[in-house]
Amino acid sequence: MLKLYGGARSRASIVQWYLEELGVPYEYVLLDMQAGEHRQPDYLAVNPFGKVPGIIDGDLKLWESGAILLYLSDKHEKVIATPERRAEITQWVMFANATFGPGIFVESSREKEMPRLFTALNQYLEQREYLVGDRFTAADVAVGAFLAYIPLMLGIQYGDYGAIAHYHQSLTARPAFGKTIGAR
Repeated sequence: MLKLYGGARSRASIVQWYLEELGVPYEYVLLDMQAGEHRQPDYLAVNPFGKVPGIIDGDLKLWESGAILLYLSDKHEKVIATPERRAEITQWVMFANATFGPGIFVESSREKEMPRLFTALNQYLEQREYLVGDRFTAADVAVGAFLAYIPLMLGIQYGDYGAIAHYHQSLTARPAFGKTIGAR
C-alpha cells in the first residue's frame, strides 16, 4: 500500500486530496515536524532534504508534491492517453508550483503578480469547467489547492473574478476536498 508522509499544515494535503479523488488506498504517516521527525534517518531515506510530502509506492520513493501528482496521474488516470494531454497537465502543475503559488504567496511580488495571474486564470476558466479537457485532473488539484489556501492564509477573496470564484466553489464542494484540505 502506498505510504504518504506529511506534517500538520503541509503540502501533503494536496497529495492526499488527489489520492482521495482517485480512490487509491494509502497509509498517511503524520510526522511531528516540531519534534523533527522529518529530519530523522528513516524519513531522510524517503526525502534526503527532509521536506514533506513524500511517498513510498512499492520500491519507488518520491518527493515534491508536483512530481507526486504527476506520478499518480500517470499511474491511475486512464484518460491521459496522449503526450499532449500529459503535457497540459504537467504545464498546470508546474504553473501552480512555480508561477502561481510564488506570485501570490511571496509578499514582495503579490501586488504586481496577483492581478495579472488572476485576470488570465479567470479568462481561461470562463471558457471551461476544468483546466485540462472535460474532467477533473491532477491539474485541478495543483491549482485548486492554491486557490483554497489563498482565502484561508491571505484573506484574499475572488469577488472580482467570477470564473475563479465559481471554480473555487466547485472544487471545495468535492467530497475528497472536504475529507482532506477542507477538514483542516
